[in-house]
Amino acid sequence: GCAGRVLKMLKFPDNTMRVLVEGLRRIRITAYETQTPYLRARVEVLKDVAEESLELSALTRNAQQLFQEVINLSPALSDQVKVAALNLQAPGKLSDLIAANLNLSLEERQRLLEIAQVKERLSALLPLLNRELEVLTLGSKIQKEVASTMSKTQRDYFLREQIRAIQKELGEGDPTATEMTGLREQIEKNKLADEAKKVALKELERLLQIPPNAAEYTVSRNYLDWLITLPWSQGTEDKLDLAAAERILEEQHYGLTKVKDRLLEFIAVIKLKHKLKGPILCLVGPPGVGKTSLGKSIADALGRKFARISLGGMRDEAEIRGHRRTYVGALPGRILQTLRRVESNNPVILLDELDKVGSDFRGDPASALLEVLDPQQNSGFTDHYLDVPFDLSRVLFITTANWLDPVHPALRDRLEVIELPSYTAAEKLQIARRYLVPRQVEEHGLKRKLLRFTDAALRHVIEDYTREAGVRQLEREIASLTRKAARKIAGGHVSHSPLLITPETLPDFLGPSRFIAETAERILECGIATGLAWTPVGGDILFIEATRMPGKGRLMLTGSLGEVMKESAQTALSYLRSQAQRLKLEVGNFDRQDLHIHVPAGATPKDGPSAGLTIALALVSLLSQRLVRSEVAMTGEISLRGRVLPVGGIKEKVLAAARSGIKRVILPEQNRKDWVDVPAEIRQKVKATFVRHIAGAISPALAPK
Repeated sequence: GCAGRVLKMLKFPDNTMRVLVEGLRRIRITAYETQTPYLRARVEVLKDVAEESLELSALTRNAQQLFQEVINLSPALSDQVKVAALNLQAPGKLSDLIAANLNLSLEERQRLLEIAQVKERLSALLPLLNRELEVLTLGSKIQKEVASTMSKTQRDYFLREQIRAIQKELGEGDPTATEMTGLREQIEKNKLADEAKKVALKELERLLQIPPNAAEYTVSRNYLDWLITLPWSQGTEDKLDLAAAERILEEQHYGLTKVKDRLLEFIAVIKLKHKLKGPILCLVGPPGVGKTSLGKSIADALGRKFARISLGGMRDEAEIRGHRRTYVGALPGRILQTLRRVESNNPVILLDELDKVGSDFRGDPASALLEVLDPQQNSGFTDHYLDVPFDLSRVLFITTANWLDPVHPALRDRLEVIELPSYTAAEKLQIARRYLVPRQVEEHGLKRKLLRFTDAALRHVIEDYTREAGVRQLEREIASLTRKAARKIAGGHVSHSPLLITPETLPDFLGPSRFIAETAERILECGIATGLAWTPVGGDILFIEATRMPGKGRLMLTGSLGEVMKESAQTALSYLRSQAQRLKLEVGNFDRQDLHIHVPAGATPKDGPSAGLTIALALVSLLSQRLVRSEVAMTGEISLRGRVLPVGGIKEKVLAAARSGIKRVILPEQNRKDWVDVPAEIRQKVKATFVRHIAGAISPALAPK
């Protein structure tokens, strides 16, 4: 073993200990004296075995020379080691000193320590010394090569600068000059607008003065790229075949007559007058009626390229106008990015979800859209990044929204609004047969001959499993049916082909019906009336409940009602109190009873004036103890004199009534003009009674006592 002296002990927080030991002598244990409290033994010091000989002297001198070379190549070794190696004459101590300062593994150190014969120890040490010397020599060579390469890079840079100066004097070109020539040719070739061309040439001259390795060079180069690659004069030629355009629109969309007529008018005008500014159409309607997909169909009908920009949640004005070039990573806005991507200056651009645009400290995107969507201004639209006018007048902008109330008034004034109504049950059936079923069958890997839907089954899905204005939920239900049918077919559980989906088999696939005509079940007592409401997702029905109890003449209103709806209830009650005798209402003493009006569901906020007539008739039903007919629904604003005033959304409300099984609707007389917009098949199912006064609505709405 080896005798050592403990120089230092260090304790660490994790209860570990580090001990520094200095090796002193090679020893051999001759006898153990005690084992407690610690191990004690007698040892014999092993002296180095070295016989003077020429071979030993040669080995010693060789080891010294090699170690000197190692010291010279290894700056980590101190000068003290170098002096000690030169002055140490004892071969054994010299070998131990060298072994201690070489980069050896633990096993190699242990092997050298175990060799008592000095001659043998030196013989084992020499190969290790040679190896260390080779490693250090190679490392030194690599270091010199790296330094040489760095020097060469600097040298090359200076030489290139000299070559560039010489070429400049001789009038010869270099790669950068060739690139600049290419940019100049592109500027001429792409037919930029006059102002844009002037700016591009000026920027090109500036770029020539900037060193290629400067940060400003990249910024200027990117700006030129954007300026040159925008489609200043590239556009597609419009297809002016009215018959072909009409056929494309009919193939891809069912119904939507107003939109199709407006687009065909636009194509007809272009055919007669070749230069026409694109109109700004705004398609307004509930979700799922085909507003977004209609944009692609319009592009196909015109033969133009199509792009969609989603405005939902956009809060930064720079998304539209771009960032100024002073900002790091600045880019043009989404409008110019889209034009560059489609490589056309007259595409159809769909600005989706216009009513979802927000605003915050970064600006108001809706205000930035004013210039984009104004036909009088957009011929000179200036993006902050380019800072050069770009003509957007040839672009056909189509915007979509669920409702127009959140849209900026100035922006709304620039839009040509086309309302897309809810689909009727008959329209949904045609859409399901023509588009939804074939698409879902194909997407689920089936063939038409393996799966068939009967019209009755589709009608049953529309009426009993969905309650929506559009067809998104209908498509999801058809997809669910198709998945379950695919599983049966793939599992070999179908005994006949094709698998036929009928009303009788629907519960096996979709479960029990989710929607039923609930008006008959809800109106079982006096004081309950069915109203019609309009929401951004289509029309709906709502129930208004009224009751009375002993009290102090208070009117309580619940159901998350807005201020306008609360005022409608106050107006209805004031009118009925003033006309109680004429209307033959059993009112008793109003000062000794409280009235409570509730509009479920309580968690849904409700507001608007159109529930005034419904509230009034619910109170008439309560005070006269006559039931409101379950097949009747109503809408209309009321005045303090009992007049029934017009309201909006008649078509959506009547469609919602038809979906809910209502047979008759009571509407304001001044809304008679809107009845024409209701589809003919709905007018046959739902009859309308038009009234001018609350008194005229009592008889058709309330059942006899």
